[in-house]
Amino acid sequence: MRVLSDEQGITEALEGLSIESALDLQKVLRVETYTSRASLLKRIEATMPLFQSRMGALLFLTSALLSRGLDLIQTDRDDPSLPLVTAPFGHASQAVSNVFDGRMDLGGGMFLKGVSNNVEVGFLTLLESLNYCKVGQYLKCPKWPIWVVGSESHYTVLFSLDTNVQNENELEERESQIRKAFDAQDQSGGGGFITVEGFHQVLRETNIKLPREKLEHLSSTDYIVWSEFWQVILDLDKSLGGLKDSSGLMGKKVFDLYHFNGIAKSDLNGSQVNSGVDSPLQRPRLTKLRVSVPPKWTSEEFMADVTIFSAFSGTESSGKDPEVSKPEPSQHAPLVDCIRTRWPRAICSWSGDPPSIV
Repeated sequence: MRVLSDEQGITEALEGLSIESALDLQKVLRVETYTSRASLLKRIEATMPLFQSRMGALLFLTSALLSRGLDLIQTDRDDPSLPLVTAPFGHASQAVSNVFDGRMDLGGGMFLKGVSNNVEVGFLTLLESLNYCKVGQYLKCPKWPIWVVGSESHYTVLFSLDTNVQNENELEERESQIRKAFDAQDQSGGGGFITVEGFHQVLRETNIKLPREKLEHLSSTDYIVWSEFWQVILDLDKSLGGLKDSSGLMGKKVFDLYHFNGIAKSDLNGSQVNSGVDSPLQRPRLTKLRVSVPPKWTSEEFMADVTIFSAFSGTESSGKDPEVSKPEPSQHAPLVDCIRTRWPRAICSWSGDPPSIV
């Protein structure tokens, strides 16, 4: 890896440096190449104040580009003609500009590149909750429980301190398997529909045995929509390849997530607080969220089961009239919509100011 060096000279130059173009920055850059991890880490520690300066992010980006190699960067990119960083928000042009898994064949020898393999850090976006795009499983389920969260204005970070939040139980793994097989046949760019031929391929790959009437109903049109297919799977018994778990053995998941926004706008009950100034106050905000994911039944089945279980327990233990269990209190913010693209039934709560992605 290459790291920018001669930090004293660069630091002095940065004090009064005005960056108007790449040439201005290039004049003060120094490059060193390291071939061992130990020597690289030692050098990074020594130059950490430099990377924490006002130019730190740009210096880190330049080091990463040189480490990968400029020629490889160009071949990685979906459209090499676009700039790496675009004005006015400083958004990066991704090496791959699409977030779905694999690549999409548009016909005529034209392809769109997606994410081709597992990644270490994931990505969630508010745009998916608005049905503008579809993030693939590679980015939703990264190696580490860290996700960059995209909004209309900038990026924030969602993470967990417990790697077990990524673990899936038997039925969650089954859902991921079915969704991955469906997405592999979806040539609409995340539109959520496939051809009848692709539908039968999904059934074969996932060993789903639909009753004849269900199969004929779904195949009666030229395309099968994910939402309709998914509802059938939810109502299909586990023994036939579905997700209906009448045994009630699958419990809900409860875990903590943390959200960091480096320039969160002050907010009180959903309204911005200007404090007598033209623009809302911006400051870093770290929010801890308690996330509860109910079992993979429909909400009606879940609440019915809770009521029955509560009645049974109350009768057995105290002889008093059973009390109906109430669902956990749920709070909402745009971040919750992003979280639900990863955990569709997630119920989120927090203390204090709501998490902000703007």
